[in-house]
Amino acid sequence: MAGHRQSRKRRHLTWAVTCAAVVAGAGIAAQTSMAATTWPAQSTFTGRAFDTCAAPSLSAMKAWHTGFHGAAAVYVGGRNRGCAQPNLTASWVKSVSSLGWKLVPVYAGAQPPCQSGSGPEKLTAATAASLGAKDAADAVAKASALGMKAGSPVYLDMEAYDVTDKACDDAVLTYVRAFDKGLRAKTYRGGYYGFSSSSAKAIATASDRTDLPGNLWYALWDRQNTTTADWPWGAGRFTGHSRGHQYMVDSKETYGGVTLTVDRDAWDAPVAVTG
Repeated sequence: MAGHRQSRKRRHLTWAVTCAAVVAGAGIAAQTSMAATTWPAQSTFTGRAFDTCAAPSLSAMKAWHTGFHGAAAVYVGGRNRGCAQPNLTASWVKSVSSLGWKLVPVYAGAQPPCQSGSGPEKLTAATAASLGAKDAADAVAKASALGMKAGSPVYLDMEAYDVTDKACDDAVLTYVRAFDKGLRAKTYRGGYYGFSSSSAKAIATASDRTDLPGNLWYALWDRQNTTTADWPWGAGRFTGHSRGHQYMVDSKETYGGVTLTVDRDAWDAPVAVTG
């Protein structure tokens, strides 16, 4: 995801810098714990996925439907979304779903106060809770408008930051908790994208699991198509089809005569409920 709002040079610099406990066991259980809530069935995909800044055209998705990739991540909203989405409509979602594609909804929400660089939306300690709730409501509205129904996950995109900065980390966790709580109130499942060395680590190693997302999508660019062999935080953590792994970036690939540059993901986690 870093490259979807940063240049290739910047994303690798970010990776280099960020490279210099108790976690929920079953991800499904972690998200269905709200009392008196009837949860829609979860749709899970296990296999290869890809993500790219702008949702490809329907013709490109038809050409790419070869069986190599089975799911695609799409940016449903967020003020930090890096690309316009002319293709991403309810009609597009319906059409690509009918082809057999599974979709991974991503929300480019507020970013940490200690993160280098600037963006349209940054959280602060004072605004973290209210902004998280506001962004969750927006994420549900955007996903729903696209035909992604209750029971779907929304993966909050949190880029790299200094997790040793306690004030910053506390603010991020407050925002994430408010976002996740807002999703669950509408029976959408909480997901989170981040770097294994920083933003994902903050979620995976938080001692207080209250209102944290039950699905973790970690960026670790080791070119290993797995959600288990290089999982950094212990085999019993985020189990029950709750892991995604972004393992390769800037991969130029051609299927059906159509070439796209994408990031590759190993996927074993919830996807959007459509149709």
